[in-house]
Amino acid sequence: MPDLLALLGSALILGLLGGGHCLGMCGGLMGALTLAIPPEQRGRRLRLLLAYNLGRVLSYGCAGLLLGLAGWAVASSPAALALRVLAALLLIVMGLYLAGWWSGLTRIEALGRGLWRHIQPVASRLLPVSSLPRALLLGALWGWLPCGLVYSTLLWAASQGNAGHSAALMLAFGVGTWPVLLATGLAAERVNTLLKRRSVRVAGGVLVMLFGIWTLPGPHQHWLMGH
Repeated sequence: MPDLLALLGSALILGLLGGGHCLGMCGGLMGALTLAIPPEQRGRRLRLLLAYNLGRVLSYGCAGLLLGLAGWAVASSPAALALRVLAALLLIVMGLYLAGWWSGLTRIEALGRGLWRHIQPVASRLLPVSSLPRALLLGALWGWLPCGLVYSTLLWAASQGNAGHSAALMLAFGVGTWPVLLATGLAAERVNTLLKRRSVRVAGGVLVMLFGIWTLPGPHQHWLMGH
């Protein structure tokens, strides 16, 4: 259980540190979603936005469960080692992106564009959002938007070899993205200002890279555990 709590905390931090990327990917949609809320529904704006983000996070959890089942299926085979190495390398790439040293992570997003071409027209038909179920469904669909940050975290979660843990990690990651996308007013300014600080981004990126190195199989894990 302590190990799972540590992993959940790591996933939460990944989501929070990646908030700037989420703002770039989904910030435009959040603005469009707000403007598309009918005038008579503006009093329910917060609830509709909460429903949208809940749907988005649930789609992350669903993806984590599905890919986690694949990770569980190969947990006792040589493919598990390859999956873990690939997840570690993607974490290192994610750290480089968060620190602002290399943006190669965005190239991974091309992998999901084929699927997104089929989902986007359905999601667009849900606008304007006039009910909580509609907002929830829109968020669930938008959660499949091609995103290198999500893909990297998803593969890391799947490499745990446990479908339940994989889903939980993706849910924790999704919750970590909420502050930037949901916060309003002074609180949002403070969060965004903090996340945009060079020192915070570099520190976060280095931590994620170290976590990627830790994820790599090898004798270094036994040495670190001994200390």
